[in-house]
Amino acid sequence: MYLARIGQWFSTFYYRVWRRHVMRSGWVTGLLLGCVLVGLAIGYEEHMRGNFHRLKEKMADGREDAPVPLPGGQEAVALTRTRLMGDSSPEFLSVTLLPGRGMNVLQITAYIPGKGEVNLMASPALASATKAMTGMGEDAEGYASLTMGGAFEAPWAGRILGTPARSGHVAADRQERAIILPSSSSGGAVVRDGLMLAEPSDSVRTDALPDGGSAEAVFHAGDFGGRWPSKTDVTITVSLGRRTIDLAMEAHNAGEEPEPIGLGWDPRFAILDGNRQQLRLRIPSETRVEMRGRDRLPTGVLLRTEGTPYDFMAHGGARLGTMDLDECFVELRQNLMDSGPITELSDPADNYGLRLTALSSTIKAMNVVAPANADFVSIEPRFNYPDPLGREWRDETDTGMVVLQPGQTTQWKVQLELFSLASGKLPM
Repeated sequence: MYLARIGQWFSTFYYRVWRRHVMRSGWVTGLLLGCVLVGLAIGYEEHMRGNFHRLKEKMADGREDAPVPLPGGQEAVALTRTRLMGDSSPEFLSVTLLPGRGMNVLQITAYIPGKGEVNLMASPALASATKAMTGMGEDAEGYASLTMGGAFEAPWAGRILGTPARSGHVAADRQERAIILPSSSSGGAVVRDGLMLAEPSDSVRTDALPDGGSAEAVFHAGDFGGRWPSKTDVTITVSLGRRTIDLAMEAHNAGEEPEPIGLGWDPRFAILDGNRQQLRLRIPSETRVEMRGRDRLPTGVLLRTEGTPYDFMAHGGARLGTMDLDECFVELRQNLMDSGPITELSDPADNYGLRLTALSSTIKAMNVVAPANADFVSIEPRFNYPDPLGREWRDETDTGMVVLQPGQTTQWKVQLELFSLASGKLPM
């Protein structure tokens, strides 16, 4: 009897209160709509942070308890965006950054019409990269970062030649003061690509953008372990968009004495089909640095490229063919309507190209490394010439190093653009 009365009461409540007042009031519709909007907002935020991308990688691995790779002891940062469906133009999709390794740009993915999603950087998967970046043995100075992705360089870019000092180190002169640097060649006196390669960040910040995202890493490098004058703070920012990726680096003299600074970025762009000969290279320069020896060190002489195999100034550039390149081009030229000197690497077979615009006037050199039998082409926009502190240069030669007084800051800024060759014509 009591159960029947309770059942009758619930039936009356459902009919009189819930159906007649709540359901007809619009509250339920509003509540459901609010829940949907909150869910979409949370999903979008997680997508912009790259969490869905990481979740997909984890699911593909097939192990829920798989450890997260930590190159340099810090988690990688993934910037991602969603492709515009139905669009027939190439566009960037993601950027993977390693703040524990000097903000190395390990991978850039893109959508190329006719090919789908591709990796633009000659790099292994994140897990394999982490295994190589041990910080020990041959990687003690971070040199594994030079074999994959795109390494940022500071407080100089490229090679420096010194005189042999204590074991494993060389001494480079600067205004009659010796700078003791780690040697990167067995038995030689060559130091490569700065001291940032294995530097861990002190802070990382990511932001969501309407059609991409950005990441900023700050490095309080100090005097780089007693190997560079004064104290340096370096800030690196990478911003992902549909057609462009903006890369910026700032160096600030936080010490009490002047310091020379050279900044650069050394990306290894992948040759997608393995057919290097079809690639075309355009460099806005008619001058290159004369180099010598196995270590490719400068003689202090500048050579004209016009009419030589090193002339890449023509509209649409020139085919790489079987040419073995390891050259530094200087005295960069800028067209009237451009934002800075432009270097291009284009692939006519796949109808796409990459355009590097040097947006900072302090970028004085474009170093190109393209071994004939390799799977990559490196195009390195940087402040300085090779061996910028060397005695082979005349006193009046500006080798690109910027001298920062205490409290001063200098900036390196480059834009990487993805463009289409679908029209069958090479770009202007």
